[in-house]
Amino acid sequence: MDKEELKERTKKFAHRCVKLAVSLPKTKLGQHISGQLIRCSTSVPANYRTVCLAQSKASFISKISIVLEEADESAFWLEFIIDENLMKESLTKSLLNEANELTTIFYSSRKTSRMK
Repeated sequence: MDKEELKERTKKFAHRCVKLAVSLPKTKLGQHISGQLIRCSTSVPANYRTVCLAQSKASFISKISIVLEEADESAFWLEFIIDENLMKESLTKSLLNEANELTTIFYSSRKTSRMK
C-alpha cells in the first residue's frame, strides 16, 4: 500500500468513526465517548499527512508515533463502546478491526524506520 492509498484509507476510517460517534446515545457517557472518538480518529489521517511530509528520519519517527497513538486510542474507544453495550457489536466490530489493522501498520512502519 502506498502513501496515497494509506491517506485515503485513514480518511475513510475517520469518516466511519465520526458517523458511528454521532449515532451514539445522547447520554453523558455517549457524548463523552463521541467527542473522544471523533478527536482521536480524525487525528489519524490529519497527522498521517504530516508524516508524509517529514523531512528527516527523526521527524518521521516522531510523527508516525503520534499517528500510532491516535489509532490505538481509537481502538480503545471502540472497544469501550462494545464493553458498555452502547451499540450493537456487529455495528462496531469492523471499525475496531480497521483501527487494529491501522495500529499494526503504523507500529510496523515505526519499527522499520528505527532499524534503518
